[in-house]
Amino acid sequence: MPTKINGPSIIEAAGTRPKRIEEYIGRVNSGTGAVSVARMRSPSGWQEPGQRPAFDEYTVVLNGMLRVESEAGTLDIRAGEAVITHAGQWVRYSTPEPEGAEYIAVCLPAFSPETVHRDDEKD
Repeated sequence: MPTKINGPSIIEAAGTRPKRIEEYIGRVNSGTGAVSVARMRSPSGWQEPGQRPAFDEYTVVLNGMLRVESEAGTLDIRAGEAVITHAGQWVRYSTPEPEGAEYIAVCLPAFSPETVHRDDEKD
């Protein structure tokens, strides 16, 4: 039988301003470790610490613009565009424009605080 997800769990976000993370599929909401699917709503001026995650992240921007910084440069991903960030590579996300951004993030394997490896964490 398929598993119905009745709604998301709200996950606490890292960063400079409150960002809303609604996890539909993942370790918290569905007990799924293979993949996570979440809707993000980031306000203008939000920025999270840099990170070197142990998962690939596939992001589709629905509204606004998401800035993605990496060691290779900076990408501005706008509504209707997508970006893939790869496990082991340094990345930092932010939403500098006035309208912020809304986007869907899919992580393989599922997002975990233990595998995101943020710059401000002590190893």
